[in-house]
Amino acid sequence: MPPPRRRLSPAERRAQLLSVGARLFAGHPYEDVLMEDVARQAGVSRALLYRHFPSKQALFAAVYQEAADRLLAETRLDPADSLTDQLVQGMDVHLDYFIANRHAVIAANRVLAGDPVVQTIMTGELDALRARLLAVLPLADDPARDAVSAVLRSWLVFVQVLVVDWLGEETCTRTQLRDVCVGAVLGALRPLLPGAAEPLRE
Repeated sequence: MPPPRRRLSPAERRAQLLSVGARLFAGHPYEDVLMEDVARQAGVSRALLYRHFPSKQALFAAVYQEAADRLLAETRLDPADSLTDQLVQGMDVHLDYFIANRHAVIAANRVLAGDPVVQTIMTGELDALRARLLAVLPLADDPARDAVSAVLRSWLVFVQVLVVDWLGEETCTRTQLRDVCVGAVLGALRPLLPGAAEPLRE
């Protein structure tokens, strides 16, 4: 006889629904994920699901916010490491997630490109990454900081577009993609940070 089902607190139920939603959005195109499927796999009624998340877009946004928070937590920028090593580590963390959650990433950047909540989440993560990089770079003065900040902002958008395109069609290897992204910002920063950006090592 199976043990009785434990009643979950609202926070526990929300976490469970986010976990189920994350798995479904990662494994299927956005348009193929139905709220009925989420409710069924979570073992709850649709009414209960909708009490936590009033729409599929709201569930997806919550899943993506949780992922963005986790990626930021796992991206370690340590001034004791070289700039190249810090960039490689950050790219590896993000690429691991993007590849494992290909459908969700494509949905956020294409299917939901007009959703203000999802776009705010992505913009917030990019801004946080830029601020972290600025904090560990050797910047001589405010003009240097402004110049580097502008380069980083453009580079992060470049990486976002390039990686999403690559997820749709893998035109190079994962390592090549990572090294293209890291090499692009090292080259762009070299005139602004003499001696701070070492070349990529094989």
